[in-house]
Amino acid sequence: MTSVADTSVRKSVIVNAGQQHAFDVFTKGFDSWWPRSHHIGKSPMKEAIIETRVGGRCYTTQEDGTDSDWGQVLEWDPPHRFVLAWQITHTWGYEPDLARSSEVEIRFTALPGGATRVDLEHRHFERMGPEGDTMRVGVGGPGGWPTLLDQFKARAEQA
Repeated sequence: MTSVADTSVRKSVIVNAGQQHAFDVFTKGFDSWWPRSHHIGKSPMKEAIIETRVGGRCYTTQEDGTDSDWGQVLEWDPPHRFVLAWQITHTWGYEPDLARSSEVEIRFTALPGGATRVDLEHRHFERMGPEGDTMRVGVGGPGGWPTLLDQFKARAEQA
């Protein structure tokens, strides 16, 4: 049996776009590809936002006028990488304590010919306690990071 302490979700995708463009679509253009169904707000999602700086909020605005925080930018190194605190519980609620949050690191590597390799690692599920394995399975499976990276890739390759 594997514990959540030694497991991360790792996914990669090759995007037929330059490194800076891929980074910008993932971050500044987050709302252009993030699905409206993926939020923890109380009403339908209107917009998904990553504030592009260390300490920046990751949140959605809802149709009822509220904001719904779901993360925070921990590291910011454009166009190479950034790290987010994933402040979402296993029951899809907000976790205000960074010490109980998992992390998502996204790295962008320029490839010959103008493409970019995007490597995502979602880690530290052990911080969530016994429920961390539920989150790991959810984000690693259908509708999770594999699907989300495909949607990101499609959007990044449109422009």
